[in-house]
Parts: sequence; C-alpha cells; structure tokens
Amino acid sequence: MVQKTKKLSAAAKADLTAEPKRRGRPRGYQPEIALGKALDLFRKDGYAATSLDDLSAATGMNRPSLYGAFGDKRELYIKSYQRYREDARAAMIDIFRDEAPLRNRLQRIYAIALDIYLSGEFGPRGCFTVMTAASEAVADPEIRAMVLEGFVELDKAFASCFRRAKEKGELPDSADAIVLAHLASATVHTIAIRARARVPRKELEAIVNGAIDVMCASNPQCRPDVGRDP
Repeated sequence: MVQKTKKLSAAAKADLTAEPKRRGRPRGYQPEIALGKALDLFRKDGYAATSLDDLSAATGMNRPSLYGAFGDKRELYIKSYQRYREDARAAMIDIFRDEAPLRNRLQRIYAIALDIYLSGEFGPRGCFTVMTAASEAVADPEIRAMVLEGFVELDKAFASCFRRAKEKGELPDSADAIVLAHLASATVHTIAIRARARVPRKELEAIVNGAIDVMCASNPQCRPDVGRDP
C-alpha cells in the first residue's frame, strides 16, 4: 500500500520557510545612541548606583544585547567615560589652539565647561571625571590611569595657552605657565563640583571671572572687558 503524502497547509509552509526569530540586539540598534544613553545614566547616578536593569531600560537593550555590544557593566562604564572625554575634547580643542587674546580664550573655555556641567534632563550632572570616575579610580587601576591622563592633558592644554600668551606679550616672562595651568584646571574642577550641587550659573561665572582676573593680573593688557557685569 502506498502512503499518501499529507499536504501541508499554507500556514504550515509559511512556518517552515520563515526565518527563525533572532534574539539579541533590537532592530535599528545604534551603538552611539545606546552608548550616549548609558553615559547619561552613569553621569547622573554614578557607577555603583547604576544597575544593569537601569542600563537596559535606558538603552532599550536587554542584558545579552548589552554584553554583546559593550561587554560587562565595567567595560560599558569605561567606554562611556572614553566617550565623555572625546566629546569634551572635541568641544574645546579649537579654542585651546586659537590665537585669540588670553582672557577671551579662557572665558570661552569655561563657558563651554559650564554648558557641559549644567546640562542634564534631571538637573546638572557636573563632570564625569570629578563626580564619578575619581571615586572609581581609588580601586580600579585602569580608571585611575584614565583620570590621571585626563588631568595631565588638561594641565598641558592650559600651559600651552599661557606659554603662547607669554610669547605674545600678554603675560610677563616671570609668569609660570605650569602654576597658572594648575590654577586654571583647579577652577574647572571646582565649578564642576559646584554645578553638581546646583549652584546657579551666575555664581559659577563669578568664580570663573575672579579666577581669570588672578591668572591675568600680572599684565594690565589682560584686563577685564569694560562691559562685564561686576
């Protein structure tokens, strides 16, 4: 007896020919956007207080997707910190290299810093380095190396500004570019901390202007703009 072959229904055929469902990254996954969301969360809550569930909700990616794209939580944190540094560097590098008068250059650098520190959907987030990475640097050698590298990079950028100002006669030969650079970097750090504490921008700008006055005090040519608010 010959067995009759059963005919498959159209629905059954469709099930056989359909591609298997894939798990993992969501459709339309964009790594830069997801990394930006993770960065925002780490800046707001820090490393320890940010859970994988928080990161999953923020990025729209489940845990396997996060691991596949970025590695574990620590790796994602480090990549977020690298992204923050790259963005901050890109925002300021042209001003550091500019040949504008020293006071003008410093004012623009601090204005951009305040824009970064005071931004945030749920309030000012301050500086990633000062507010969260510095805490993790205590126990994590790799993060500590990144933090120190960031400090040195900022010091060198400011020192270059002051050396050029000396060459142009904006500062006297006796001015110490390294000491001034440390003062300039310290001003960046203090406004970052105060911004996170929700000190109003006007007060932060007053701190900046006072620091610039000190940095430029050795030369009358580098005096405050006439129209600046007291």
